[in-house]
Amino acid sequence: MKRHRPGGDQGSAAVEFVLVLPVLLIILFAIIDFGRLLNAKIVLTQAAHEGARAAALVDEAEARSVIDRIVDTMSAGLAEPDIDVCDSIAAPGGDASVTLTYHFEYVTPLGVFGGFGAESGTTLTASAVVPCL
Repeated sequence: MKRHRPGGDQGSAAVEFVLVLPVLLIILFAIIDFGRLLNAKIVLTQAAHEGARAAALVDEAEARSVIDRIVDTMSAGLAEPDIDVCDSIAAPGGDASVTLTYHFEYVTPLGVFGGFGAESGTTLTASAVVPCL
């Protein structure tokens, strides 16, 4: 018959917690930053598409206005958009295009852990082409 000492397992839960905590934190940081990164990419792609549509139908000023309205809070990391508008007189049947570049910054230390370049962040780009009418 095996006898258990009272209090013999004191501290084992704390040791297990210390061993599991870093893995849980890395998973949590990855979820947070990946979600933000995916959202930024979706917003950037939508802004490029709507900007190209405005460039095809109206002009460059309207395309910039549409892009600024869509990226709203992300505008600090957004580089100058590359907008190519339609010139229906010189090139009928051409295309209007927009290319956007955004500098994404991590909010968690995931970049440091994973070597993703936390100091420099990640550069996202989105392009869209819409045929001129």
